[in-house]
Amino acid sequence: MNYKAKIIKRIFDFILAFILIIILFFVIISLMLLATIDTKEKGIFTQKRIGYLGKPFIIYKIRTIKKTTQSVSNFGAFLRENKLDELPQLFNILIGDMSFVGPRPDVPGFADKLNKEDKIILSVKPGLTGPASLKFKNEEALLKTLTNPQKYNEDVIWPQKIEINKNYINNYSFFKDIYYICKTLLN
Repeated sequence: MNYKAKIIKRIFDFILAFILIIILFFVIISLMLLATIDTKEKGIFTQKRIGYLGKPFIIYKIRTIKKTTQSVSNFGAFLRENKLDELPQLFNILIGDMSFVGPRPDVPGFADKLNKEDKIILSVKPGLTGPASLKFKNEEALLKTLTNPQKYNEDVIWPQKIEINKNYINNYSFFKDIYYICKTLLN
């Protein structure tokens, strides 16, 4: 992705995130309050992720797990199923840590395993959605059915995501970004 494409992408991200935050602000606040009541903890969840150029940043999500049971609540399952727990990431996009479309940001430990050729994934801002996210939209449900989900993730899903994300970056198109956003909204 060249410099001009990155500038256009950033302007688009900023404007769309700003508009959506204005439109969805009370929805986000309401979901955070409901999550606070449901989990009996602060309704916003923060976690360190690895982003652009391998730099760590804090991602924002609506809390879905009850600390006392370490399990997803019914309300949390609803939020996750409908991807509503990810609405606070609009703030990550607005401040420039993320983009609407790109590779999903991973927790520390995965980006360090990228080989030289695969590090291209860190040359773009991580996204709220993208081609790999769409392909593995039911990843959580799939992993729950396996006896060794961590091994399957490392041996099967992670390598496929790397290839999909490299292809996205090497064949970047603003119009493909629009397509991925629309496809995400329709799924």
